[in-house]
Amino acid sequence: MKKVLVLGAGMVSKPIVEYLLKAGFQVTLADRFLENAQKLVRGYAHGKAVGWEIKEEQKLDDMICMHDLTVSLLPYNFHIIVAGYCIKNRKDMITTSYVQPEIRMLDCQAKKAGIVMLNEIGLDPGIDHMSAMRIINYVHDRGGQIDSFYSLCGALYDKDSAVSNPFNYKFSWSPKGVVKASNNDATYLKDGKTHHVFTENLFKDTLRIDFPEVGQLEVYPNRNSLPYMDTYGITNAKTLYRGTFRYEGWCESIDALKALGLLSFTKHNFEDYSYADMLTRLIGATDKKDLKEKVAAYLKVCHDVHSLKALEWLGLFEDKPMHRGIESPFEIVSDLMIDKMMLGPNEKDLVAMLHIVQASYPNQKKEVIKSHLKLKGTPSKDTAVAKTVAWPAAIAAEMILHKKIHLKGVQIPVNAELYEPVLERLSDMGVEMKEEFGLPPA
Repeated sequence: MKKVLVLGAGMVSKPIVEYLLKAGFQVTLADRFLENAQKLVRGYAHGKAVGWEIKEEQKLDDMICMHDLTVSLLPYNFHIIVAGYCIKNRKDMITTSYVQPEIRMLDCQAKKAGIVMLNEIGLDPGIDHMSAMRIINYVHDRGGQIDSFYSLCGALYDKDSAVSNPFNYKFSWSPKGVVKASNNDATYLKDGKTHHVFTENLFKDTLRIDFPEVGQLEVYPNRNSLPYMDTYGITNAKTLYRGTFRYEGWCESIDALKALGLLSFTKHNFEDYSYADMLTRLIGATDKKDLKEKVAAYLKVCHDVHSLKALEWLGLFEDKPMHRGIESPFEIVSDLMIDKMMLGPNEKDLVAMLHIVQASYPNQKKEVIKSHLKLKGTPSKDTAVAKTVAWPAAIAAEMILHKKIHLKGVQIPVNAELYEPVLERLSDMGVEMKEEFGLPPA
């Protein structure tokens, strides 16, 4: 029986563990909180839970050695440690995270060891790559080229089943990661011109898109889109934009948090501070009297704008003790958001993904191709995010263990050998991109 080591028993671990166990593999789930791992493998004869922390490198080495494949669901900065031991022990490795430069540099070593180190095999990144490449190769196979490419994705909540809040958002995956990503810069190509968006303007540079059966969503740019010109083989494209979906309210509210320094990683001594005290200090006010009006003046907005209502709902104007010491505003505010904005046990999340592609052909014909995915989670079972992140990785793991993938080295899922069977299996499981071809150019 083939053995799989899964590192991390977090919010997206359950579907991959269940999939691999039901597929007949022996699965060891290792996490620093043993009880979390035990809960996920309970009831499965071939499931084993292990208590383990990243600092226990000898134990990690031993575990990797004893398994045929390792799936790392740890925070991205730990993948490099896991990768080193996978190369040492000549064991294949999977992550759902973006490939880090340090991982890319291991390509030659991984090939020499005869292993594949498959990354970005989740939702975004992951399903976005695979479904995009299916469209791009469709166009290229017909002699066409991609002129414009938009790839948009968001983890949202289902408005029909969840209680709203002024941020119009509920956390269904790594909450700290969601908030931390708000501090990113972004770069994209539009009509042949490169646009670099610095973090302070990230939520000011937005689009509005009508999504099927959901309605209008806001979009802000996601990281650096330009490397995907080479990755996707669309170097002639004049527009290349990868973006993140949100309901209206999020972008304005997060923009205000950032402008106020509330998502800063800079640490201050907040001992004996209230939330109002922290905000007063960050805007440089002398006292907290009429704080809401002072914040409005600092932001140069009216006192009744939506973003201030969001800050008030979060409790940032309250003279309530924070019980913090030397800490960053990011940690304090993200903890507040987690406390108030987690998806409830009876609420559904929603994954929305959309590709909009304009292609041209040698006969002067042009067409727009659209492809979208809409998937809701199952209350008290699996979120849509957990399914769409975990299942592609689980399917890929099954294929590697059955030697149906022959790729070696550091990879992402842009090769037809990988993405075609994964997308087909996902479709069988109810995760299907709905594609429209031959639409008229805008």
